[in-house]
Amino acid sequence: MKAIHPASVAAPGGPYQHGLLVDQPGRWLFISGQVPLAGDGGIPEGISAQTEMVWNQIEAILADGGMGLGHLVKITSFLTRSQDIADYAAIRKHRLGEHRPTSTLLVVSALANPKFLVEVEGIAFAPN
Repeated sequence: MKAIHPASVAAPGGPYQHGLLVDQPGRWLFISGQVPLAGDGGIPEGISAQTEMVWNQIEAILADGGMGLGHLVKITSFLTRSQDIADYAAIRKHRLGEHRPTSTLLVVSALANPKFLVEVEGIAFAPN
């Protein structure tokens, strides 16, 4: 994969790439939006606990697909409160380390359940 950063576009404003060129054969994994819903139906309180749960779920899905967080090429994150951006971003940064997938962050008015504060979907790629 090759990071794409045209000189005519401002540098990324955070830990992401403007584009990633995938020019090799491999396996793709598309991850549906993960919400902070436990197997028993419980929903943790607060953005930090909800974000940790969502990223745990993403890691589990990646692992079942034979991949890890370093295989993510695209992340879309949805938050319901702009004041949660910093807390969400700190956990995301901790989880991803130096890995920089393409990324979009949206603040939306609501998710499927009013108790959900965060949802994250992703696309991962592993070369053959």
